Amino acid sequence: MSNLPRASELPIGAVIPEPGSTRRNKTAGWRTLKPVIHDDRCVRCQLCWLYCPEGTIVEIKGVFKVNGRTYDTKYEINYDHCKGCGICANECPTKAIEMVPEAP
Repeated sequence: MSNLPRASELPIGAVIPEPGSTRRNKTAGWRTLKPVIHDDRCVRCQLCWLYCPEGTIVEIKGVFKVNGRTYDTKYEINYDHCKGCGICANECPTKAIEMVPEAP
């Protein structure tokens, strides 16, 4: 016989007490590098948006002119929640995202 507790006796973990609570908490305090999107290199492939684990890359609709080309989408980063992991920069096929040191 084992002395391990039953599943029903274990405390509940990873509970989000109320919806939307992470929007209030700005979680980027430990970031040392931040991503910067170079709009002139971006081909709007959406890979940065797709791979961002925190959902901090925001797709903005409108009319944007960059180097004589017109786009209907642009991407920006919500730095309040970006943790600086660099996944977006790593996945970008045109290297339009550069990781730069966070200003003190």
